[in-house]
Amino acid sequence: MQPTYTGIASAPASPDVAVVVDVMRAFTVAAWAFRRGAEKIVFTGTQEEALDLKARHPGWLAFQDGAPVPGFDLANSPVQLRSLDVRGRTVVQKTTAGTAGALAVADARLLLCASFVVAGATAEVLRRVGPDAVTFVVTGDGGRAEEDLACAQYIAARAASAEADPAPYLDRARHSDGAARLAEAVRLGWAGVHPGDAAMCLEADTFPFAMAAAREDGHLVLRPVGATDGG
Repeated sequence: MQPTYTGIASAPASPDVAVVVDVMRAFTVAAWAFRRGAEKIVFTGTQEEALDLKARHPGWLAFQDGAPVPGFDLANSPVQLRSLDVRGRTVVQKTTAGTAGALAVADARLLLCASFVVAGATAEVLRRVGPDAVTFVVTGDGGRAEEDLACAQYIAARAASAEADPAPYLDRARHSDGAARLAEAVRLGWAGVHPGDAAMCLEADTFPFAMAAAREDGHLVLRPVGATDGG
């Protein structure tokens, strides 16, 4: 498996296999939503589209990044997600990095979305599918986010060897600009950020499922998949 690492802007429109990585915090939130029982997550390109879908589907929830926005139920905090009942619910998610990255490669034959908490399961899917090449989309900081690149490289290493140690990759993420920005947001008391968010984003291989996105009824929809599922 030959890995290629790219940002959103330079990602190919329809790679064979793509893994879109957003550690802090979109796909950590998505993974925890599935862990807490969410049925599916619908990605949107704009906040307006997200709120329109929520309005047209009573019972759906809407998540976004940045400061809290009226009409949305969560501002991308995995800790604050614990206060929501997502069991059996559909979540609409719009973020500037993670969901944007997924939408950029929506025509991939196999599209996985990942963070550290699902890294091991994501690697298992790649190992099972056995692609010749994988495009890893590093979504943060224009493709330069160290936490996303570290996670992508850990997944690639874990796909090559189940014995790959997550510790050095987590350490890189822990000292990344993304982690520093989260810490600063906490220090400044920004709404939508919790002091425990970074720690939840820096746990490796927490869940036994990966997350695969595919088009359904005109939308890109994310669902949990087992390590023995996939392409």
